Amino acid sequence: MKYKAIIYDIDGTILDTLKMNMYPLLEIIQEELGETWELRDVLPFAAYPGLKVMEELKIKHPEKVYERWVKYVNDYPEGATLFPGFSSVFETFQERGMIQAVVSAKTKKQYALDFVAKDLDKYMTCAILAEDTLEHKPHPELLLACIEKLQLKPEEVIYVGDSSSDYLASQSAHIDFAYAKWGSISEKGIDQPQFIFASPKELLNLLEVN
Repeated sequence: MKYKAIIYDIDGTILDTLKMNMYPLLEIIQEELGETWELRDVLPFAAYPGLKVMEELKIKHPEKVYERWVKYVNDYPEGATLFPGFSSVFETFQERGMIQAVVSAKTKKQYALDFVAKDLDKYMTCAILAEDTLEHKPHPELLLACIEKLQLKPEEVIYVGDSSSDYLASQSAHIDFAYAKWGSISEKGIDQPQFIFASPKELLNLLEVN
């Protein structure tokens, strides 16, 4: 087995959070900018940290508005759902001795609500989140912080993500990348991933890589 650890992105990779994040953002845009956007218009923001979205939209009082967006997200009826197959993937990797971790733009509060509340953190050796570094994806700092905490080398881990920012971060960190096509909005910018997987269960193929 080539890899000692598998590191996951969360949104669009482990959890389907697109609707719960983007529809509330449409509300924020209507309230703050007085503009009516469509879902397709905000999809490019799906992989951004929240305050970066506020910055891109040139929102006045970004921190205050971001807090309101988070409230709308947390109140969204559907919530975050686990992509099918992940329960058995986590269990199998754990049984086979694969270290598992997450690197995500989620805040610690969001992580607690969406991930810990589902008891998924029990599979993870560590979680590197928005508050843990100054730089964020596509900068490699989050991934580098994770492998340092795991005491592993870049060639001993693989990062699983659904967006170009995930891919670029792994490239910059010299970490292999597995493209989570099942949750991806766009393949743009994901030029040469080491692996492309159509479903979470295909991740188990990594156990056979030498």
